[in-house]
Amino acid sequence: MSARHGLWRPASDCGPDCLPGPGEIPAVPVARRLGRLVAVLAMLVAGVGLAALLPVLPARERRAALRGWARGTVRAFGVRLVVRGRLPRRRALVVANHGSWLDVLALLAVAPARMVAKREVRGWPLVGPLAAAAGTVFVDRARPRALPGTVRRVAAALRAGHPVAAFPEGTTWCGAAIGCRPGGGFRPAVFQAAIDAGAPVVPVRIGYRLSAGTSVRAGTSVRAGTSVRAGTGVTAGSGAGPGGGSPTTVAAFLGEETLGRSVWRVLAARDLTVAVTVAAALHPGRAADRRQLARVAESAVHLVPARVPAPVEPLPTGRGSRAADAAREVGLAA
Repeated sequence: MSARHGLWRPASDCGPDCLPGPGEIPAVPVARRLGRLVAVLAMLVAGVGLAALLPVLPARERRAALRGWARGTVRAFGVRLVVRGRLPRRRALVVANHGSWLDVLALLAVAPARMVAKREVRGWPLVGPLAAAAGTVFVDRARPRALPGTVRRVAAALRAGHPVAAFPEGTTWCGAAIGCRPGGGFRPAVFQAAIDAGAPVVPVRIGYRLSAGTSVRAGTSVRAGTSVRAGTGVTAGSGAGPGGGSPTTVAAFLGEETLGRSVWRVLAARDLTVAVTVAAALHPGRAADRRQLARVAESAVHLVPARVPAPVEPLPTGRGSRAADAAREVGLAA
């Protein structure tokens, strides 16, 4: 990665130490893991058929089909979905924290919105065609000058009445170890689209837990004010959320880990729950500050006081360093 890219591409300090160690998470037998894998592959194949069907479906039926597919895929992984709160029925910009590839399925299972994702997703086998058919707004993070166009496309989708979902942190992280948090927090660029379109912003918090009653190996339990094992990245401050149980990073996709290894860890986990909590909607005015809006949304997601935003500058329309500076705001990658 070049120095220029390093200036604005979000990164976290998460690594292997933020993940559960071998034997620390209760696992299902190998035969059951293989059964789950077969079910997941079947859902991915069904997704290819769905990709051909989505463009011809009316908007309501399209969202229902996408929601049903996402929920079925989450179940195929052996993961239980718990939802707290309700999303607005009309258009909205949905923003969430990002720790795993599973976040996308969890969010679509609750809010079948048009996702904002990095351009590379379009080329992924099976997933890419479905993402394109679902109306995903793809972001070319290698071209900072394309940022204003991306914001305009998101605003246009919102004006047309489509819900849009994004992960403004722009990268995955364990979600609890403060030192791992991506620098800059929520990138504000996508929030400008909500302001321009006059659309509400709905913060959503996604968390993973081992269901209540699932035993965790000694040494991984939560102790008030401390971390769970130097390595799981889970803190006692997370508490027992929707669905109860112990917080876990078993679903996290971090650092240099391969997607296959992360997927297999989820397939092996026993009694894993993904909890999706919908916070109160924010209603920015036309003169709202996108940076302040991003900070307020971030505080609602992470349950921390909002930080004071930096001075506001307009999104660039020109070339050169101003476009590169604005690209630091890109937090749109799925």
